[in-house]
Amino acid sequence: MDLLTFKLILVLALFLLSLTIAAYSTWAERKVASIMQDRIGPNRAGPFGLLQPLADGGKFFFKEDFTPANAEKFLFVLGPALVMFISLITGAVIPWGKSLNIAGTSFDLQVANIDVGVLFIIGMASIGVYGIMIGGWASNNKYSLLGAIRASSQMISYELAMGLALLSIIMMSGSLDLKEITESQTTGKLWGVIPWVSGLNWNIFYQPIAFLVFFVAALAETNRHPFDLPECESELVTGYSTEYSSMKLGLYMFGEYVNMFISNAFMVVLFFGGYNYPGIEWVTQNWGENTAGILSIVAFLTKTVIGILIFMWIRWTLPRFRYDQLMHLGWKTLIPMALVNLLITGAVILAFGN
Repeated sequence: MDLLTFKLILVLALFLLSLTIAAYSTWAERKVASIMQDRIGPNRAGPFGLLQPLADGGKFFFKEDFTPANAEKFLFVLGPALVMFISLITGAVIPWGKSLNIAGTSFDLQVANIDVGVLFIIGMASIGVYGIMIGGWASNNKYSLLGAIRASSQMISYELAMGLALLSIIMMSGSLDLKEITESQTTGKLWGVIPWVSGLNWNIFYQPIAFLVFFVAALAETNRHPFDLPECESELVTGYSTEYSSMKLGLYMFGEYVNMFISNAFMVVLFFGGYNYPGIEWVTQNWGENTAGILSIVAFLTKTVIGILIFMWIRWTLPRFRYDQLMHLGWKTLIPMALVNLLITGAVILAFGN
């Protein structure tokens, strides 16, 4: 198998994986809510309601596709398409597992191994704001425009705190390459060279404050509760997506779930060792590269799914912030915390080395 064929298969697998996890995140969200509220949840469409995401998707396709008469039609369609495209393309630079050996050739489980993977994801997340802003403006609805402005200001504000938190990880690893950041968490000073704990040298142990800032900012970036003011279900309108219907609305909603999946995957790479797991080097030496590679994929997805479930748990636990509280937290709490943490990180690296 040549490299191009492997990359094409990997792109298709990643595309299907992202869509599948996003679809079943909607099912899991309802199940988590039902457990916390002592309800049953989805149980009609298939066993345990497992076909509910397919039923919801079919409903979106067959609903009336309404476009306001005075809307900017091209931009009205471009908005949700851009949100979905950006959500999917950011997964291209994430290392989903250790390499696999196929017919004597080693292949990395990463679509695009670029030197500036961190900047790529942050840049794509910044462009995603345009999909929301375009949708609100092109609707030719004042409520949609106000919702888009509110959503954009929220995302831009929390991107600053997220970027400052990322700088601490970049300073520690000395690289913007996500593969190198992952590999730097295999072994280190914290655990030494004990075989069964190799793969546990995670950045969360060194940068808990950066993780806290990044985690809260990720909730805001993905419009998750308690930062879901862009949609704000308690209002009579749904913000920037008020005029949308059918699958165009579905793309906005689906894009948020794909964003949640990719955000948690990014968080796993930065703070939880990526595809590393306890004893990964021992498994590679004794059971082979492919066994270690398959287990690394399982470990990566397990960490990511746990993060998604925590996002859902928070949604059904905390009350929604007011807009002034949201901005106060972003500008007056998270950004100063990230700056102080950055200063401490720099001082420790200067004093003791990397």
